[in-house]
Amino acid sequence: MSAQQLSDLIRFARHNSPFYQELYASLPPDVDRLTDLPVVDQQAFWEANTLHYSRVLTGPLGEATVYKTGGTTGSPKFSVYTRDEWRTFVTAFGQGLVDTGLRPGHRVADLFYAGELYASFLFVLDSLAHAPVDNVRLPIGGGAPLESTIPTLRDLAAQVLAGTPTTLCRLAEQVVSSGVRLDSVELLLFGGEALFDDQRRLLAGAFPRAEVRSVGYASVDAGLLGRPVPGSDARVHRAFTPYSVVEILDDSTGEPVTEPGRPGRVVVTSLFRRLMPIIRYPAGDRAEWTGTGPGHFRILGRAEEGVRVGPVSLYTQDAQDAVAAADTAGDVVGMQLVVRRWDGRDGLVLRLAAAPGARHGREELAGAVVAELENVRPLYPDSVRAGFVHPLSVEWVRHRDLAVNPRSGKLVRVLDERPTA
Repeated sequence: MSAQQLSDLIRFARHNSPFYQELYASLPPDVDRLTDLPVVDQQAFWEANTLHYSRVLTGPLGEATVYKTGGTTGSPKFSVYTRDEWRTFVTAFGQGLVDTGLRPGHRVADLFYAGELYASFLFVLDSLAHAPVDNVRLPIGGGAPLESTIPTLRDLAAQVLAGTPTTLCRLAEQVVSSGVRLDSVELLLFGGEALFDDQRRLLAGAFPRAEVRSVGYASVDAGLLGRPVPGSDARVHRAFTPYSVVEILDDSTGEPVTEPGRPGRVVVTSLFRRLMPIIRYPAGDRAEWTGTGPGHFRILGRAEEGVRVGPVSLYTQDAQDAVAAADTAGDVVGMQLVVRRWDGRDGLVLRLAAAPGARHGREELAGAVVAELENVRPLYPDSVRAGFVHPLSVEWVRHRDLAVNPRSGKLVRVLDERPTA
């Protein structure tokens, strides 16, 4: 199916989707500009988009593939694609793979997760099959034991590894600790979550000949978001024109941001999905225009990825910055925020994964990280002195001990272990 004109998509959604009909009820019948449309409220969207009797879908669920979305919390959320929509999705994404460095004949190991209605493994495999360059696909999966994955990669001389940063880092840790050499690996393609500098150090230690690049920016609910832009900054992408429209909206006013360097939240409109229309849908990320090329933007992280500890709001980026400032030797290769409650108060534990062989100075490094975080969030030590929360603490683990989403293999950035009853 070719990309639909925006005005046609709006009319089709208003006429066939009860959700969009109600959302646009007060608008003129001939509205055809995105900026004249309201941004979708995600909670209302998913409350209306139940698998049975969906008010979002524009027709009966008679020919489609159903995928699960929505992360690890809340009730299950389902995203659907017709066969034509899925073909458009993977063909466009496959075209973007050439910008990551995919070359003819590359042997590519798909290490994303499959099953339980999860899309990423099938999505990447199909995108590789629809890429404009020939390649050899190795459908290993992220759930395969490392004890079998590493010999498979070695025996088949895999040149490209594609997976979440968490999966790639767990593989890298095992490669380093076991002393195995995978000299054929020359390209690491990550997706599904952000890649931080501490993780890059671990990957470089295991795969010194490999470049690390984004596989592309997409999600099963929002669809096509960003095609990789070649260069040193893997966060930079460009819109998948003419298949989708990406907007960056000001946090306060909701107006589109046009100038480079000004952060805002990412909103996407998919021009080829008609069964489950995606029109001005929040992608859940923040970004900024770079000004370096038409439609080029830099992903800045999740829009609201953090936690409340007593009266203190903390964000994963705050902790990541504190680790980066304190860890001058590059000993930390992963991080997780763990919130617990005991003796009537909340407490925050920074769970830090140490690089293989990094055994010295952990107490000093832990103290430096805590000091850096307290410096940027002074309300936390103030709340400790007031008796509202427990002091910050650090827990050292191996990278494989960091908790992941069992369905997607993505690192769980925040673990809330407080009792709910």
